[in-house]
Amino acid sequence: MALVIDIPGFKRLELAHLVLDLNGTLARDGQLLGGVRPAMLRLAQSLSVRVVTADTFGTARALFPPPLLVAVITPGNEGEQKRDLVLSLGAERTAAMGNGANDAPMLAAAGLGVAVIGPEGAATTALEAAHLAVNDPLAALELLLYPKRLIATLRR
Repeated sequence: MALVIDIPGFKRLELAHLVLDLNGTLARDGQLLGGVRPAMLRLAQSLSVRVVTADTFGTARALFPPPLLVAVITPGNEGEQKRDLVLSLGAERTAAMGNGANDAPMLAAAGLGVAVIGPEGAATTALEAAHLAVNDPLAALELLLYPKRLIATLRR
C-alpha cells in the first residue's frame, strides 16, 4: 500500500502511513467531527491509518473499527511519543495531522505535516512545524484523497 504524490518544487511523497491526533484534531469533547470516519476508511485502502491519543475520554478504540489502528500513549512526554511513533514507521513515508503543541514534534518529523485549525484552534508551534494548515479535519483528510489540492498548495 502506498500513495505517491509528485509535488513540483517540493518533493515526491511516497506515503505508506497516516498518523492522526484524536482530540482537538478529529474529535471535539470525545466525539468525532462529521465525515471523518468515512474519509479515514477510504484512506485506509491505500495507507496504514493510525490514530494516536492519550485517550482522554476513553473512547478511541470504540470510535475506529478495523482496518483503522489506534495507538494509545501514556500521559507525559506526549510530543516525544508521537514523534517516536512517526519515526518508527519511517518518517519520510508518513503523513501526520494534528493541532496541539504536543503534535508539533510529529508534524516536524513527518514527510508531510498538516496542522488542523479545528474547533479548539491550533497551537502556533503546530502551525510552525507543519508543511501546511487547514481549517478542519475533513479538509486535511481530503488533501490525501484528492492530491491535486495538496499539489496546488505546496508546489513552487
